[in-house]
Amino acid sequence: MIHPAIVKKQRLIILVLILLIAATAIIGMGLGTSSVSMNRLLPTILGHGTFKEEFVLFSVRLPRIIVTLLAGMALAVSGAIFQDITRNDLAEPGIIGINAGAGVAIAVFFLFFPIDVGSFVYLLPVAAFIGALLTAGAIYVFSYDRNAGLNPVRLVLIGVGFAMALSGTMIVIISSAERQKVDFIAKWLAGNVWGADWPFILAILPWIVILISFIAFRAQQLNLLSLNDPSAVGVGLKIERERITLLLAAVGLAAAAVSVTGGVAFIGLLAPHLARSLIGPRNQLYLPIAILLGGWLLLLADTIGRNIALPDGIPAGIMTALIGAPYFIYILLKKSS
Repeated sequence: MIHPAIVKKQRLIILVLILLIAATAIIGMGLGTSSVSMNRLLPTILGHGTFKEEFVLFSVRLPRIIVTLLAGMALAVSGAIFQDITRNDLAEPGIIGINAGAGVAIAVFFLFFPIDVGSFVYLLPVAAFIGALLTAGAIYVFSYDRNAGLNPVRLVLIGVGFAMALSGTMIVIISSAERQKVDFIAKWLAGNVWGADWPFILAILPWIVILISFIAFRAQQLNLLSLNDPSAVGVGLKIERERITLLLAAVGLAAAAVSVTGGVAFIGLLAPHLARSLIGPRNQLYLPIAILLGGWLLLLADTIGRNIALPDGIPAGIMTALIGAPYFIYILLKKSS
């Protein structure tokens, strides 16, 4: 049973995060090259804005905000699963090559397959999932030891190696592509939130809702997997089956997120770590906080990035890397000390 004081603390943190998300979203709605002043936001939302104000808000700003929130939430949960099932604080889909695998699949799909405008949006997460799944499978096989099981340190090292190899593969793939398509892939690699339209929300929403609901349902199994194998086996948990099932869910979430945001890394590292430090390691407690933290962090990074160095701004992936890379080094040093 969870102590009532802990539950009260969790609810307070969730309330604060919801307020932060709301404040950041409101600020994001009013900032940009075509600004909608703060005193015009409410009238525009209620349908009393000019054509320009309604277009900027409902066709440009609001879809981008929702896509960014959803992607950040998905990356946070994906990172939490990777860290729990590998028992490695450094495991994160961007760091261990899962996002790079999705990126290669997206590049191949975009450059070499005939694209139908109507189905492209909905096939993109599927293509990303296939690439991410093949990458995750290869990393899992290479880091698994028949006697010792899954080796967490080897998994991260092999994952980093795969990420570098896949980045090189991406360069080879796009080297002979058309200039216009190369520009798209370059923006994807930088973590530019490009899928900022309502159809992209509809494309990724089922993935995120279904998979996060499934993970919430399996929270107790995830708690057991984060312990040691003997403890999990002792309570009757089928370790490999649960690990692979949750790994598939984590890969699906990461693929859905990066299919619309590009190569965003470190959200899956930062959000779970910060959530655990706030409320503890129990999944029922920290996962809701990690979800909100992931959404807010990516929304904040994108809001800041697109409003500095105008008119093009700085991709959200670069902004998250500026924060996440030093934190990654800090964790690495902490683990080695």
